[in-house]
Amino acid sequence: MLITDSLATFGRYCLFMKRVFSVPDKMSEFGKRTIQEVSKLGIDSIPLVLIISVFIGAVIAIQMQLNIASPLIPAYSVGLATRDIVLLEFSNSILCLILAGKVGSNIASEIGTMRVTEQIDALEIMGINSANLLVLPKIVALVLFMPILVILCIGTSLVGGWLVAVFTDLITVSKYVYGLQAFFVEWYVWYGLIKSLVFAYIIASTASFYGYYVKGGALDVGKASTNGVVASSILVLFFDVVLTKLLLQ
Repeated sequence: MLITDSLATFGRYCLFMKRVFSVPDKMSEFGKRTIQEVSKLGIDSIPLVLIISVFIGAVIAIQMQLNIASPLIPAYSVGLATRDIVLLEFSNSILCLILAGKVGSNIASEIGTMRVTEQIDALEIMGINSANLLVLPKIVALVLFMPILVILCIGTSLVGGWLVAVFTDLITVSKYVYGLQAFFVEWYVWYGLIKSLVFAYIIASTASFYGYYVKGGALDVGKASTNGVVASSILVLFFDVVLTKLLLQ
């Protein structure tokens, strides 16, 4: 029964995406909505990303120093480990899990509210492809802006570790900075950006799907928002494993 329901939901999602990725009726309206969504979903998320990143970077640096304190391990390993953890996992996967809660719930609740207040029905009566009008700008905006959030996250996290070196005696600044530069692999940056693009699409499309098919009232909007966040988080973790296997072989 669970497998049947999952397949039915997946089929419904595919049909929904077919409606979403059609040519917009008015490109000017699509561009205007996309800019609005960039501001709402992307720019408004910058403060949260910066605050989380600086503290996580500091925590990673502290834990690395406390757990690898050994005369056999060079001191610059703290900076190296902090950099690679941030590049490989935190700046893309963990960040997107956090944004799935903020952005995903925002998208699902907004579209769900439009559904229960019959605004979507009104658009359909006027012959407008509501899925394309409401959802495509959100997906495009989040996919376009997510790499910027990832880059900000990387920089701020490394600064957080640097602040630990500056204001504590756990590691010297020179050793930390040398560790950031040592054995740098450029592909790790591209790997994180590629993953973030996939995760951004998953978050926006999944949350929109659950919000679009809400039935009932305000309580059901809250349930749809929760389901959207849970589903997108699970999919982010699943595709994290798949993409890691494909991109880091």
